[in-house]
Formats: sequence, structure tokens, C-alpha cells
Amino acid sequence: MEALPNTERRTTSRSRAVGTGSLVMAALVWIWWALDPTAPHSPLLPGVVTVLLAVNIPLTARWPDRKRAAVAAFQRLLLNPAVRLMFRIGFVPFGYALIETVGRRTGRRYRTPVGNGLTGNTFWIIAEHGYRAGYVANLVAEPSVRVKFRRGWRFVWHTGRATVLPDDPPLRRQRELSRLHPLRLLNAMVVRTLGTELLVIRIDLDAETP
Repeated sequence: MEALPNTERRTTSRSRAVGTGSLVMAALVWIWWALDPTAPHSPLLPGVVTVLLAVNIPLTARWPDRKRAAVAAFQRLLLNPAVRLMFRIGFVPFGYALIETVGRRTGRRYRTPVGNGLTGNTFWIIAEHGYRAGYVANLVAEPSVRVKFRRGWRFVWHTGRATVLPDDPPLRRQRELSRLHPLRLLNAMVVRTLGTELLVIRIDLDAETP
């Protein structure tokens, strides 16, 4: 069997990612509606969410740039500021981390919420929008980064060096990272649902000084 060209492989991977992510997220919404006694009596809300998730699949395939712009605006204006605020006040949900990069044009430091992909002394990130994500472009220009994540009950900063792995299959890496980690699995499904071009990033953390 012939290997698929890179473009076809990326398209197939993108379709599989958004399809499985949207399906799982729709199922979770219906499970919440069925089990939560405080949920609305009418199934209108889960129905609307299901329709939006269904539309998300062809939207990602046909107009990935438009979807990326919409997701980026939502994250920049609403999601990321909220998560950064939670980090500042010390009330952070399990499964989140922050990556700090240096702006490739401004030289300023930027902090972006990511899923907590810590494994041993390596921190993994599955970027939703590949090289088009601002923080990914920053770490390509300057690989020295900092990552803030939970150690026990405390959140601490760690320095490290980032490497982009374009040939590392993102869906397989997600499965490996999510094994026996329900929160990571949920984050993986969100990334698949919102993403347009998944990309694996490995951060080799520096040894901690006593």
C-alpha cells in the first residue's frame, strides 16, 4: 500500500481529529443534560450544541483559516485572560499549565494557557493551530521558554528548551499522554474540536536546582 503524501496525511489527520473530538464533546453535553438535575428540562441547549459541533467538522475541512481566526479571537479575548487570572489568584483547574515565550517581534514575554502534558522531565504540548499559533511562532524563533505547572499542590515555573516535532503523529501522542488521565483526555478532545492543524511540541525541562 502506498504511503499518503504529506498533504493528504495532514488532511486525513485533521478530519479524524475534529470528527472524534466533536463527537465526544456532543456526547458529553447530552450526558450532562441527562444526568444533571439542574439542567434545563428542554433538550434545546444540547441540541443546538450538537448542531454547532456537527457544522464544525465541514467548517474545519473547508475553511480552516476562518475557523482558526474565530477560535483565536475567542481564546485571546475570553478564555486565555480568564485562565491567566486564575493562575494569578491561585485558583487553577487541574490539567492547565502556562507557557511563557518571548515575542519574536516585540521581545516581550507572553503567557499562553496550554494543557498540562508533563511526563517525567519532558513537557508535551499539542498545539491546536500548528505553526500559525502565536506562541509556536515565538518558540520557533526563541526555543528557551518557561512553563508553569502543578507540582503537588503548588504551581511553579520551570525553564526548558522547546522543539517542534512536525513528524510526530499528534493523535498518537495525545493517546499516549491521555492514558489513565481523564482530565488530559478531556483536554485532548477540546484540542481536537477547536484545532485546525495539530502539531507536537516537546519541551525538555532543565534540571531543578536545590
